[in-house]
Amino acid sequence: MFADSARIIIKSGKGGDGHVSFRREKYVPSGGPDGGDGGHGGNIIFQVDEGMNTLNNFRHKRKYAAQNGEDGKKRNCHGKNGEDLVVKVPAGTIIREAESDQVIADMSGENTRQIILKGGKGGLGNQNYATATMQAPKYAQPGQPGIELEVRLELKVIADVGLVGFPNVGKSTLLSRVTNAQPKIANYHFTTLNPNLGVVDLDGTSGFVIADIPGLIEGASQGVGLGHAFLKHIERTKVMIHMVDAASVEGRDPIADIYAINQELKNYNPQLLEKPQVIAANKIDAIYEESESALPALKAEFESQGIKVFPISAVSGQGLKELLYHVNELLSTVEDAPVIFEQEFFPETIAFQGEPYTVEFNEEDHVYVVEGPRIEKMLGYTNIDSEKGFLFFQRFLREQGILEELENAGISEGDTVRMYGLEFDYYK
Repeated sequence: MFADSARIIIKSGKGGDGHVSFRREKYVPSGGPDGGDGGHGGNIIFQVDEGMNTLNNFRHKRKYAAQNGEDGKKRNCHGKNGEDLVVKVPAGTIIREAESDQVIADMSGENTRQIILKGGKGGLGNQNYATATMQAPKYAQPGQPGIELEVRLELKVIADVGLVGFPNVGKSTLLSRVTNAQPKIANYHFTTLNPNLGVVDLDGTSGFVIADIPGLIEGASQGVGLGHAFLKHIERTKVMIHMVDAASVEGRDPIADIYAINQELKNYNPQLLEKPQVIAANKIDAIYEESESALPALKAEFESQGIKVFPISAVSGQGLKELLYHVNELLSTVEDAPVIFEQEFFPETIAFQGEPYTVEFNEEDHVYVVEGPRIEKMLGYTNIDSEKGFLFFQRFLREQGILEELENAGISEGDTVRMYGLEFDYYK
């Protein structure tokens, strides 16, 4: 069974607690603090496995947890970091937050490995809290908790060309004829259950990948039949081939079929209709009298709209060469960059929800100080030195209302903002 969606629960490791201890040596009755720091919790990392092409593995296991960090130990010993957990997925997998359905990551293109949940930061041992006035601190920092999240995995096949059409128009036959794919072919009406992929090799070109998108019937975009489950696979394709029965073997109207499928595409995502289209008028080998052919009507209806119609026979191979070379030409006019879904949901924000913070002006240093558990946790989970981390940092300040509070406090461009060990100049 082809599985292209799954729901799982992922949890990063908790940071180990800092340790409280004091040096105890001969002739040193009152040694100083020597409690070590806790280890960081393990991360949850998603990685593309080129050998996988379905999400079947996630049907049998729903919970994935990274290892917790070890607590700190005496004698300044640092707790061991928790081991990361690497979750392998097929290329083209989109990771969404289950409740909001927002995108966390798209494992496509160059993004083959990404940390999805960062482990909790280890707590500081009591040695870090020793001061001139507090030489024997009896407290240490607990480790930050890990983040638990339910996510929905969604596999969108990565193909250059999508082959669409009602059941039994010959899509599987065409795919088997022009590629190395071996789909199951039969004269049935319910539909193929798998999005079959194949590589088309054309002399003088680099070729392209074509996918038979199954399940498209009227009402598919509203969840009728299997169509809604497979419409998502069209989103990554760059060109669409509409396949129709030009001989009307079963009495269907091919023009009405094309409009019906385009309506389903529009209902699902209006941008799909912006992709280049071509019509493959199949089964011309079954046309015995010209009066039975739908070809003239198809050409009159669609070629005036800039959509070329190619009469073909998937069984005999007639017309396939012309169709495929035209599709290759259309691909050359489309931007080559893969369709990548941008991140919409940032799991780190879960760790900050409900935590307080303060915004104050320090007159002595003439800086605006932003502190509190929410800020401390954000800095613990975020690598501001990276481009993604800095973008998240900026978004965090805006969405949490911190920028607005700074403005209410009277901040001006060029003023300094301090967040624990971080300082930056404020500019709108």
